[in-house]
Amino acid sequence: MKRSLIAPCGMNCGICMAYLREKNQCPGCRSSDIGKAISVTKCRIKTCEVLKNKRARFCFQCENLPCDRLKHLDRRYRTKYDMSMLENLSQIKQGGIEAFLSAQRAKYRCLRCGGIVCVHNKRCYKCDPPSGRNRQDVRSRRPDAPAPRTTTN
Repeated sequence: MKRSLIAPCGMNCGICMAYLREKNQCPGCRSSDIGKAISVTKCRIKTCEVLKNKRARFCFQCENLPCDRLKHLDRRYRTKYDMSMLENLSQIKQGGIEAFLSAQRAKYRCLRCGGIVCVHNKRCYKCDPPSGRNRQDVRSRRPDAPAPRTTTN
């Protein structure tokens, strides 16, 4: 994982489904907007005036932390993906980016193959690609991962 993949909001783009997928891969929030989805290019946090004017690299450097935009994103990620942008930002602020990256590597490391487990679907794209090949219960990859959701028809 690279420091350039940590978004201003605290999201680790290196564990994002859009970054991990093979087709139409997103290069991360801090890279050029060319070829990115509209939702990424129009992100209200990324386009925030404080960040756009380079007065801050991370949201924790803003006097308005946490703003309504970040609180909404944090609530959604806590609920859906068991991850907190505010906790990530706090870890970066307190321990530095390298310590945060080290913790992220450990937290999202696939226990089976050493690949990266996606925050959105709890799958390792190296040994459990989205095509379904070699599909196994993802809890074998991350001990703290919740059980996969099942749907009934």
